[in-house]
Amino acid sequence: QVQLVESGGGLVQPGGSLRLSCAASGRDIRIYTMGWYRLAPGNQRDLVAQITSGGVTNYADSVKGRFTISRDNAKNTVYLQMNSLKPGDTAVYYCHADMSAAPYFSRDDYWGQGTQVTVSS
Repeated sequence: QVQLVESGGGLVQPGGSLRLSCAASGRDIRIYTMGWYRLAPGNQRDLVAQITSGGVTNYADSVKGRFTISRDNAKNTVYLQMNSLKPGDTAVYYCHADMSAAPYFSRDDYWGQGTQVTVSS
């Protein structure tokens, strides 16, 4: 069974930092793009950042220069380092992976359960 397990959310003051992690597991998985999306109340789920298997990154304009996405292919894990956090970054953050797995090896989209990030004084 394929799973994405997230960790690292919480409450932080404006200007603070948090690091999110997301580990993928499953039999014979092959991961292509991994990324983070966020959903704030009243909004749609938006892309925050993504990274290809080759390390090419893409960021939402609102987080450029503050957030850094990285991945450890050996651990099937993606990270999101969030610095200079603002109240507007408050949302549920979801890990996403474009990957394939046994037994059918069909490429598909997988999502984590979501982790709450709250930026407030």
